[in-house]
Amino acid sequence: MAGQLITGSQIRAARAALRWTTEELARKAGLASRTIKRFEQEDGVPSSRSSTLIEVQKALEAAGVEFIGTPEDGPGIRLRRAAPRE
Repeated sequence: MAGQLITGSQIRAARAALRWTTEELARKAGLASRTIKRFEQEDGVPSSRSSTLIEVQKALEAAGVEFIGTPEDGPGIRLRRAAPRE
């Protein structure tokens, strides 16, 4: 998904696959947990600065999440490897 922004549903799915709380993802992305919760309420690309979404995407990718599809066509996730729970 190079160059594509991730969707709220992908964030929810990725966090669930990793068994992370919103607080864990927020800490790893350097954001407030309320920001993660707001993102996850949307199914499409959340209204936000792209740099904020990129930080969430980087944190999830570092844990082994791969984002697939596009926001308009089959957005989803898959795990590249077993992600350690920190």
